Amino acid sequence: MTDPAILATIRARLERAQALPSIRYRPFVVADIAVGQIDDARAARLARFGSLLFDVRDDAVTLGRGLHSEPSRTAALASVARSLRAEGALPAWRDELYAIAAEFGAPPLFHLERGAARYFGLRTFAAHVNGVVRDDHGTSMWLARRSVSKAVDPGLLDNLVGGGIAAGLSVRQTVIKEAWEEAGIDESLASRATPGGILHVQRAMFDGLQRETVFVHDLALPPKFLPANQDGEASEHRLVSLAEAARLVATGEGADEVTVDASAVVLDYLMRHPKTNGDRRR
Repeated sequence: MTDPAILATIRARLERAQALPSIRYRPFVVADIAVGQIDDARAARLARFGSLLFDVRDDAVTLGRGLHSEPSRTAALASVARSLRAEGALPAWRDELYAIAAEFGAPPLFHLERGAARYFGLRTFAAHVNGVVRDDHGTSMWLARRSVSKAVDPGLLDNLVGGGIAAGLSVRQTVIKEAWEEAGIDESLASRATPGGILHVQRAMFDGLQRETVFVHDLALPPKFLPANQDGEASEHRLVSLAEAARLVATGEGADEVTVDASAVVLDYLMRHPKTNGDRRR
């Protein structure tokens, strides 16, 4: 059983990490729907694109009302994103689109380069997987170390599997795709991942405001399974006891810092499995 004091420390760390700075955020409104949150500095930059693209007021930033369709909004925002990238404002460019809608699965209002989503403070969606190993000695959890070449959280520890849900993909498809790319887990095994719930992460970042809904999953892995990264985005994997996983996410610093997203997902697992024996040693 995880020490309640450790759980309290993890919660406190996550609260600090997700506390927003004392600055103003204005809603980003598209087709009368507030889909994002933009700070003053970024709102001022968007105003320079002109009122046909952005109506920037004290109470909101509204996408040009002359953009009536998903294709027209997508094309206009793609041009804006390319300009922002040229200025160095979007360092986490991915060449992958997010579908932005009023809610998950609803018809998209527009599509946008993934690396531009935080600039507009858009609600995005991701799927993460706790890769766990259970045997007579207890339960262990696999963690991955992010490549130092990653634009976001380089070199930090992460969940075994996790990734944003790109346009056109379902939660299940994302789990299967990311499981193979990040850990070499084939579809037959990845499809056994079970939903564990939904978490919400919000934090100010170098390229804007992260507002992400995470679909959490658990996947029981064979004791002899060894992760094998396929896409170069993970540099190593580590199998740890649940007690060690809790310690790592509670520490939140140094060479073994765990990302905020992954820390929330691990905490969620520990709270959903309070009686799990995590005394296994590796």
